[in-house]
Amino acid sequence: MNLNTVLSAALLSLIAGMGTGLGGWLAVVRKPGRRSFGFLMGVTAGVMISLSFLSLVNEAWKMQGYLTATIGFALGALLMFGFDVLLPHIHFGEMEAGSSGGSALPVIVPESDCETSRGEFQAPPGNDRVGLFGRKRRRRGNGHSASINPVMMQSGVLLAIGITIHNLPEGFAVGAGYAHLPSFGVMIALAILLHNIPEGIATALPLCQAGMSRGKAFRVALLSGFAEPVGALAAATFLSGFQSLIPGSLAFAGGVMMFITLDELIPIAREHGHQHYTALGIILGSIFVFLLSGILGI
Repeated sequence: MNLNTVLSAALLSLIAGMGTGLGGWLAVVRKPGRRSFGFLMGVTAGVMISLSFLSLVNEAWKMQGYLTATIGFALGALLMFGFDVLLPHIHFGEMEAGSSGGSALPVIVPESDCETSRGEFQAPPGNDRVGLFGRKRRRRGNGHSASINPVMMQSGVLLAIGITIHNLPEGFAVGAGYAHLPSFGVMIALAILLHNIPEGIATALPLCQAGMSRGKAFRVALLSGFAEPVGALAAATFLSGFQSLIPGSLAFAGGVMMFITLDELIPIAREHGHQHYTALGIILGSIFVFLLSGILGI
């Protein structure tokens, strides 16, 4: 594997990471409602499930058998579980239970405007999780927005950690796929591009709710996807010297994606009702991966 291959994998992953920028743009231009967001999260869940089993794990199974596929898948899922438990973070506008000692958190109010939605944020009593569509912002008696709560700094750091935790292994999947076959890497990158759009929405909306301008919220969402090329570079560079580990790496990436889907994407998609729309989104996301796989001949 030469330098051009490594750089191509990184470029593909960068394109996939741009999906967060597209999602951020959608968030500040046309803020989605609960039903639309549930549908979009369903789409991304369908993409991740199909990509994990149909492409990554299945390819590892064909290349080196069921033991490699099983062990790689299990290691990827367990690693993400460990990160989720040990590293406090916010992702998709939610605080993981027990990860920050009950600090106040930003919530997303899709009806609010970016420039006029500063507010104080308090977690509802007795709740470990604050959903994407929590209580509306508070206003002071004079009608002006309250100043940003100091906890927003902590929340922003935790959100960045959550984004990095997800985007690095997604980039790893692109790098491992491209190291196996360029067309395989292209398929993974396109699927992750679609997956990243709702993630960009969920990144930009709480920043708008915190009082950040539209332009800055969009830029943060765009930059959040830049962790993916780092993962792709690491995977492609490492696997260039250990190509026998490519099958296990594919299964490993599949395990990572499956844990993210089951632990965060599907529960959040169904959290606010409209389960039928979430189910339709999952089906549509799966169909997208099926068609993409057929078109690229994977």
